[in-house]
Amino acid sequence: MKIAVTGSIATDHLMTFEGRFADSLVADQLEKVSLSFLVEDLEVRRGGVAANIAFGMGCLGLQPVLVGAVGEDFEPYRSWLERHGVDTASVHVSELKHTARFVCTTDRDQAQIASFYAGAMSEAREIELGPIAARVGGLDVVLIGANDPEAMARHTAECRERGIPFAADPSQQVAWLDGAAIRNLIDGATYLFTNEYEASVVEKKTGWTAEEISERVEVRVMTMGANGARVQRRGEQAVHVPVAAVEKVLEPTGVGDAFRAGFFAGLSWDLGLERSAQIGSLLAAHVVETVGTQEYTLDRAGFLKRFGAAYGADAAAEVEPHLAGLPA
Repeated sequence: MKIAVTGSIATDHLMTFEGRFADSLVADQLEKVSLSFLVEDLEVRRGGVAANIAFGMGCLGLQPVLVGAVGEDFEPYRSWLERHGVDTASVHVSELKHTARFVCTTDRDQAQIASFYAGAMSEAREIELGPIAARVGGLDVVLIGANDPEAMARHTAECRERGIPFAADPSQQVAWLDGAAIRNLIDGATYLFTNEYEASVVEKKTGWTAEEISERVEVRVMTMGANGARVQRRGEQAVHVPVAAVEKVLEPTGVGDAFRAGFFAGLSWDLGLERSAQIGSLLAAHVVETVGTQEYTLDRAGFLKRFGAAYGADAAAEVEPHLAGLPA
C-alpha cells in the first residue's frame, strides 16, 4: 500500500509542570487569565503530526511518503526520517520561513497547555499531489492531517478530483475551523480519525449527528484515551479495542499519531480493522512511555510479546510475519 502522509512537520519543545493547571484557574476569571508556570525541564524533540505518523510507519517497515512544508533548518530532521524509512523527497522547503514549532507544557495530571507556530507550514497550500503520485507510481490513500487549513482543503479536493481514497484527520484544527470547512474535509472520506473531544466538536460545528457522520465516511475511528479505541465501518457494528498495557507513563504527546501509524500498517498488511487498531494501540503505548514523539525503538521479539499479552497469541501470530524487517 502506497501511503502519502500530509500535515505538519515541526519541532516540539516539551516541558513538565509538577503541579496542576486546574489549581491556578479561576472559573469566573478566565477572560482575564494571566499565568506563568515554573517548569522542571525542557526537551527539544522532532515532531509534527505528519512526521510523527510517517516515522511510526517507517519503524514498522513501511515506506510512507511525507508531504508538508519546512524551513531550510529541516536537513538534520530529514536525515533522521530517511534513516527510519520515510520518503521525504516531496517535502517542500521554504526560502523564507522556519520549520513549525510546537511548545507544550504537561502537568502532573497529564493536562496540557500548548502553542503552535506555523512558520513554513503555511506554504503547504502550494503542494500539488498529482506529481507526487506520479513520482511514486500512484497512491492508495492520502492521510490529510492537521496542517495549514488551505492546504488541508486543497489536498482533500485534489483527492476527490483524482479519485484517491483519503483519510480525514483534522485533529487540533477542529478548534479553529468552522462547520463548513470541517464538513468539506470529512464528507466522503474513506477514514475519519478523531478523539472523543474532537468528535463532539465535529458534531457541534457541522450540525451532523454521529449517525449522519458515520453515513458520510466509510470507516470512523475514535480514540478514547485509557478507554481504548472504537472503530466502525459504515453499516456494520462498531468494534472496541482496549489499550495495550503501559509500563510507565512519561509523556502523552504523539500518542494519537502513533496509533494512526500502527493502524495504517495493519491495513497495508491486510489485517482488518480490529487488528490494525490493536497494532496502533501498542505503538501508542511505546510513545507514552517515552519523552518525545519519535524517541521510541521497536524490536520484533518485544513487540510480539507485548502484542500477545494484550490481544492474545492468535493475534500475535497474525502480525508476526509482517515484522520480519524489525531488529530481532
